[in-house]
Amino acid sequence: MPPKKKRPALHAATVLALLAGSAFLTVELRKDEQDKAPEVQAVTDSPGRLSNGASAQGGKQTWERLRNPDRSVLRTEGGKVVATFTDGARAATLTGPSRTFTEPANTKSRVVTEDWVRLMPEVWRKGAEREKWFKDWYKSYAGSEEDDIFAMAFQYVEGAPVKKDDEGIAYRGDANFGPLNPNGSEGNDLREEQSDFYDYLGIPYTFRDGTTIQPEAKRARAMDCSGFIRTVFGYRARYPLMSSDTAGDGLPRTANGMARGKAGTEVIKLKGVGAADRPKTIDVIQPGDLVFFKLDARTKQRLDHVGIFLGHDADGHKIFISSREEVNGPTIGDKGGTSRLDGNGYYASTLRSAKRL
Repeated sequence: MPPKKKRPALHAATVLALLAGSAFLTVELRKDEQDKAPEVQAVTDSPGRLSNGASAQGGKQTWERLRNPDRSVLRTEGGKVVATFTDGARAATLTGPSRTFTEPANTKSRVVTEDWVRLMPEVWRKGAEREKWFKDWYKSYAGSEEDDIFAMAFQYVEGAPVKKDDEGIAYRGDANFGPLNPNGSEGNDLREEQSDFYDYLGIPYTFRDGTTIQPEAKRARAMDCSGFIRTVFGYRARYPLMSSDTAGDGLPRTANGMARGKAGTEVIKLKGVGAADRPKTIDVIQPGDLVFFKLDARTKQRLDHVGIFLGHDADGHKIFISSREEVNGPTIGDKGGTSRLDGNGYYASTLRSAKRL
């Protein structure tokens, strides 16, 4: 956890007891199962199939190893995936109570999902289901309705209510993208970039490398696309943050730094930034993944936009959320480009890679 001058009081939602009747916890873990996690059942490229070709149906919850990317999957007795943990990543996708996310100010799109994305305290590796740190973490968050990555992300869209911590710092609420660009015109950015989480909060922040950065008054309540990711995953969910793209270990400052940096696991490898480098398939992405785009020819070989993949909307389209200058803040709306990763729209055609933190 990076040192800082001040930190917001995180949302104080009570962690709920395990929901015995939910789809996520249809089988209650017995005490002896907590002492020894189930063995990995198989390694396969085909979800839902064991190495002998049998269907993963029936019986108690089982673990399964999958490839591309390497990951451990927990299934119910009926074969439903209830949790996915990816090697080299801290972000885990758990199945929980259904939720609906909307942004009525800018779109009619609705994301109805049972996916809950949370950060584990350690990077996942094969066999971690047997380790105490994981069993303790899983017991705390299986079925929990405490704010996750998705809930935090939507706490910054247009109209989101302001919440303050005990020190009076507004740590969530409707966010801007950045101040108007005084030189903005056709061919130039309408709004300035470079607004980070400390600008939004209006407080100095000291990073783990000892660098202290002061907020700029003109950027108050603002976060650009990478600043939005750093706010949600870093400042709120406690993923370590770098002061720049080069200093320290953790989440870099820019979209390009995040895509090319060491943090997390690539699920769609970056091949290049040209039109021919668009991924042939995006079926490997899962909710919570960071998605990276090449939008601006002026940035040459740099990726220049990043968002969070949410899953499918009510119409079956792959939807993501990001902070954009056209809407002036975080959005799943279509102003400036449809927020879909499928099809041949603006963002779909400029997608270049994806990463799981």
